[in-house]
Amino acid sequence: MEANQRIARISAHLHPSNPQMGSEHHPILRAADCRAKGGAPGFKVAILGAAGGIGQPLSMLMKMNPLVSVLHLYDVVNAPGVTADVSHMDTGAVVRGFLGQPQLESALTGMDLVIIPAGVPRKPGMTRDDLFNINAGIVRTLCEGIAKSCPNAIVNLISNPVNSTVPIAAEVFKKAGTYDPKKLLGVTMLDVVRANTFVAEVLGLDPREVSVPVVGGHAGVTILPLLSQVKPPCSFTPEETEYLTKRIQDGGTEVVQAKAGAGSATLSMAYAAVKFADLCLRGLKGDAGIVECAFVASQVTDLPFFATKVRLGRGGAEEVFQLGPLNEYERVGLEKAKKELAVSIQKGVSFIKK
Repeated sequence: MEANQRIARISAHLHPSNPQMGSEHHPILRAADCRAKGGAPGFKVAILGAAGGIGQPLSMLMKMNPLVSVLHLYDVVNAPGVTADVSHMDTGAVVRGFLGQPQLESALTGMDLVIIPAGVPRKPGMTRDDLFNINAGIVRTLCEGIAKSCPNAIVNLISNPVNSTVPIAAEVFKKAGTYDPKKLLGVTMLDVVRANTFVAEVLGLDPREVSVPVVGGHAGVTILPLLSQVKPPCSFTPEETEYLTKRIQDGGTEVVQAKAGAGSATLSMAYAAVKFADLCLRGLKGDAGIVECAFVASQVTDLPFFATKVRLGRGGAEEVFQLGPLNEYERVGLEKAKKELAVSIQKGVSFIKK
């Protein structure tokens, strides 16, 4: 009998709301009873879009994070398979899978951090705007779920175009009366990761020793690396500045073209997302001095949203930093970025208000 109960517990732990299991006849199968023994202390994290190109490596990497005690994997397809696979990893986080919209509420209840890579990827020839109509609707639905089930969670939004999806999420939360601008963070970390890598290549350094602030937005010319503020301090020729800025701005396109129709940046994006999520969790834990770039509600420029360095804490982005001194090249770049960003932000707001 004990063996059967153990099997039932494991099975329920993988399929918390499986109507076929007849849980009403087996109280042992109720999701609430299915905490694995010895679950690690830590935070509850949900990944929405866990079975996708970004979602799968992101799920694996979050399962490896010692700050995560419970990991909920939600998708509209293939969530049970990814859940079963990831749950075999011998790390502390308890993994549960959720399939389809009827299980969205269960996936989100009680979460501290929600990471959203859901949506379709960019294919060759597609602009980020082509993605808009599909991904905007997906983000709206998921954010309605968050407003209902975990309104106090910190939200890391990855779904592109981030310049428009963050304003969409904000409008959904405002409508629901749950909007906290500090807790909605557009993930631009991949731009920072790329900037660190490409600048390190030019300087002949280890990328882990390089820190490049990247401000603005998360598409094309809205991505503005502040090469005058690189650490360690260094200087670039005008040619190097042009080359690096262009390559950082076009990093996503570089991967889309190299994959030749087989997808977009998924692995480096998952890596960047986990790096950023870890910083958010460390902020939640109360660690001091956690600073990184993110696309947030902002008064740094005259735009309602803008990516700059923020200080992450228990309340999310607790402080939004100013741009700091810019050189002439960056000032010109900033005006270009703002012009395009204004249109993308308005597009997101209009999608909900229409």
